[in-house]
This record gives sequence, C-alpha cells and structure tokens, in this order.
Amino acid sequence: MITILKMDTIDPKQLFARDQKTQDVSEAVREIIAQVRKRGDAALLEYAERFDKVTLSSLQVTPQEMEAAVSSLEPEFLAVLEEAKENIWAYHQKQKLDSFVMSQKPGVVLGQKVVPLEKVGIYVPGGTAAYPSSVLMNAIPAKIAGVKELVMVTPPSRDGGVNPGILAAAKVAGVSKIFKVGGAQAVAALAYGTETIPGVDKITGPGNAYVAEAKRQVFGQVAIDMIAGPSEILVVADETSNPAFVAADMLSQAEHDTMASAVLVTDSMDLAQKVAQEIEKQLSLLERREIAQRSIEQNGKIIVTKSLAQAMEAANEIAPEHLEICTEEPFAYLSQVRNAGSVFLGRYNPEPLGDYFAGPNHTLPTMGTARFYSPLSVHDFLKKIQFSYYTKEALEKEYPKVSLFARKEGLGGHANAVEIRFREK
Repeated sequence: MITILKMDTIDPKQLFARDQKTQDVSEAVREIIAQVRKRGDAALLEYAERFDKVTLSSLQVTPQEMEAAVSSLEPEFLAVLEEAKENIWAYHQKQKLDSFVMSQKPGVVLGQKVVPLEKVGIYVPGGTAAYPSSVLMNAIPAKIAGVKELVMVTPPSRDGGVNPGILAAAKVAGVSKIFKVGGAQAVAALAYGTETIPGVDKITGPGNAYVAEAKRQVFGQVAIDMIAGPSEILVVADETSNPAFVAADMLSQAEHDTMASAVLVTDSMDLAQKVAQEIEKQLSLLERREIAQRSIEQNGKIIVTKSLAQAMEAANEIAPEHLEICTEEPFAYLSQVRNAGSVFLGRYNPEPLGDYFAGPNHTLPTMGTARFYSPLSVHDFLKKIQFSYYTKEALEKEYPKVSLFARKEGLGGHANAVEIRFREK
C-alpha cells in the first residue's frame, strides 16, 4: 500500500526519499572501457558473448536486416511511427537557433556562428526494455540540427538480431548506421572508436546503471546529454480529479523499474485515500505488477497539503522528471512551475502521450536535476562559435582600457599584445 503523508508533519527530506540501494558498478565499467580502448572490436564481440549470450559474426546491422524488420511489423504500427515522427519533428523544428552578427560601434563586428555537431552516438536500450520511441526522440532533434553522421548502438538479442521496432524507428528517423552492441562497452566504443564503430562527439540516450556510469566516465572525451536516473512522475491533483486516472498515471511510471518514483501531491485527503485504493485495484491488472508494486512500496507516496499553492511548492522542491497538473484550471498553475522536466496539463493529457506521440521530447532530467537541466532538444546537437573583428581605428580607441584591465590582473603580456600595435617604433 502506498504511504499517505501530511505535508506539515513530514521532514522535508521525505520529499526526496527513495530507495537508493544501487550496485557500485564504477570499477566494472572502468575495466570494460579500458578493454574496448585496448582491443576494439574483439572486446565488443567477447562482451556480446558474455553479457548478451550471443556469438556475432558482424557488429553492424545490414540493410537487409533493416528491411526484414520493417516488413515484419504490422502496417498500423508503422503508420503510428510515421505520425509520431511528424509530431516530434514539428515541435523540435521550433527550437532551431540562428547565427547573428552585430555592429554597435564603428569598425567593430561581433557575432555568433551556430553549427551542428559532426558525429553523434545514440544509445537505445534493447531486450526486454526496447524503446523505439527513444530512437525518434534522440535522432529527430539531431537531424533537425544538421548533424552529419548519426551512429546508433543497441544490444543484440540472443538470435543475433535487433528488436524490429527499434530498426523500424531508425529507418523512419533516418538512421542508417546501427551496431549490435549494448552496455558500457557500447558507450566506450562510441567515445573512443573501434575498427568498425566510429568515435563520436556526443553520446545521448538512456540506459541502465552500467550505461549511465560509462557515460559519466567518458564525459570529457565526448559530450553527453545527461546522467539519467529511474523514471519519475509527480501528479498535482485537486478534489475534482478522477482517482482512477491519477492512479493509472502513477502506475504508468512505476512499472518502468523498481527504482521508479510515483508521487501524488493533493490538497484533498479524500482524493488521496481514493487514489491509494485505486492503485491497489489497478496493480492486480498489470503485466508488470511485481515491478510496479515494489516501486510503489519503496518509492511511491501521496502528500496531502493545505492548498494547491503548497502543492506546487512541493512539486518545485522535488523537481520531477514528469509533472502532471490535473486540476480544474491547469493553466492557472503553469506560471508557478519552476522545476520540472516536462509538464502535462489537464485531465486528458497522461504522461504516456508524451512518451510516444505528442511531440515534446521524452529524454528528461531526473533525480531533481530539473533544477538545472532541460529536456533533450535541438540545442543539444548544436554548438556556438564566437567571432569578432576590430579595425585599427576601433582598437586604438579601446586598447588603453584593455591594457589597464590586463595589468590589474597582473598579465603584462596581455597588455603588451594591445599596446605594441600603437607603440612608436
């Protein structure tokens, strides 16, 4: 049974309480990365045998495998993939950045050039946690940004293939270079390159604890999107909310992982009790009941506040990955949101709509990092290059100020670099 707490009687630390018992995988990941750097493809093939229980003759997915995967899927799902792509593309197209040039003083030109990254690696989970949606959410913003080369990695199945849904999504999104490799070894291959897999400039995409730790360890060699933790949902609801809807939305995230977090914050004790009952009722119907139940018991909670304003404050403190505002007037509370990955407004906008179809990205900050991180976007696949230009006359007006600044910092060489241009010979 989920725990019900009154906001005014709990320690603030309980807002963030969750089962943090995780295996320390840092040493194992460090060894895997070292082996991939040293032995390249040979290490990847050995890890496929050890971890994925499959002997591969080739790491790269062939065009024939792509076509076979697409042919094996029902037309209805392929149509949904295409429509989801259109929605995601339309939303992210609005995020494009423009270069600019400015000239506010005579003889001075300043500007910023926006350019796409050259090569990006996308990690896509496979096996029992195969997410075609992650292909679309990572690849489409990169395509819009203008990334020249997308390299996708995903774990092979025991028959040596790749989940057909993942390959179909890759084709829809325009990803053609795909490799059968998962785990920390895949991250290492993308970061350092092997005989077969090209090294990239940035790695994006979700994964398990080994993948997250590998991304942490290769950061600096390459850029990464974020260190993603278990999935989270926080629902702010009032007394008019449907308890069955709220419970279903909470369980939609609880079924991801035993470490997932589902929280309801409401100003109604009556709703809190009804949602708790609904959760128990709906748990019995879930295919992933055992996972969802452990998540609810370990990390789930219902917090009862004195007002919806206090509920919004609690939501901002927690800074959830997904925030649903299921109230009579949801837009009235949008301006109060300061910390959240993605906000879902209204009673008919459940979080799974955003996972698959609506358009906004589903790669979101977790574990409170929405305080300073943003969802994955086109911006993540762009970099900015500054430029400036001064004529002799423009520099002559400004160089004494630069010289003064430099000497205040004790950097005579800096001062000399501007002074020398006007020193009498």
